Amino acid sequence: MNDTSTAPEQPVVVGVDGSQHSLRALEWALSTAEHLGSPLVVTHVRSGTALGPPDPVLNAVRIIVDERGHRVPVRYESPYGTVADALASQARGARLLVTGSRGHGGFATLLLGSTGRTLAASAPCPLVVVPHEARAAALEGGAGAGRVLLGLQTDETPDEVIAFAFEAAHHRGVPLRAMTAFRFPPQMGALLAAPSPALQVPPPLPPDEGSQELLREAEREQAGRLTPFAKRRPDVEVDPVVVPGHAAGRLVEGSREAGLVVVGRHRRHRLGSLLLGSVAHEVLREAHCPVAVVPAEPLD
Repeated sequence: MNDTSTAPEQPVVVGVDGSQHSLRALEWALSTAEHLGSPLVVTHVRSGTALGPPDPVLNAVRIIVDERGHRVPVRYESPYGTVADALASQARGARLLVTGSRGHGGFATLLLGSTGRTLAASAPCPLVVVPHEARAAALEGGAGAGRVLLGLQTDETPDEVIAFAFEAAHHRGVPLRAMTAFRFPPQMGALLAAPSPALQVPPPLPPDEGSQELLREAEREQAGRLTPFAKRRPDVEVDPVVVPGHAAGRLVEGSREAGLVVVGRHRRHRLGSLLLGSVAHEVLREAHCPVAVVPAEPLD
């Protein structure tokens, strides 16, 4: 097996298993590699030993790629081992790792399988999970369609995640919507109001002056995080949005009209374990477009 870090350019790595889910991921990965001008590494992880027969899945995929045509170099790899470990190894030094939502036997109602969950928490480069057809938003134009939607928690999202979103919008030639969601604190009037009739929740009260100040403060904090990146990429049209509500739910709803959702994962301490954040996990499960989970540099 070749180490992708020895490639002259950082490649896009895509995992395939012959399922329709993985073929959708393959098409997205190839289109994205062409946008980026990066080589593509197509990887099928095999069980057993290296003494087995030639890989029929890669042979079939090679025919599909050749018939489609491609403008970047394409290499094929068939490592042995567990899928998550082998793909993570292939992704060392890669620009992106791309997988489908499910392999053979997956449940069509969910976006993310166990391999995707493992890679989302541990991949050494940004991971993009491409949804299956039942969940995909109906967008024209392939991998370059639709704006980039960034989930930005102003006090938590690492710089690497914001930079990735700006670069993705730049290479795709699309606008970037930066969405920051937060919850208004409960208002005293809402807490004291008695439901009428019984068991009905009273209608929400208009935001008070304190809530409006929280909104303005969130907008200032968001602008402070975005401005340095916008100066470096002045060609990217930025649409900053601050909304009340649940962050994951807002991002999932926004994914219906996006081409790529970008979220971060928690930083890893060098001696600690890593858990995928609840927002990233929910977006991966429910999104209607490809989702990029971007790692941050570990803390000392």
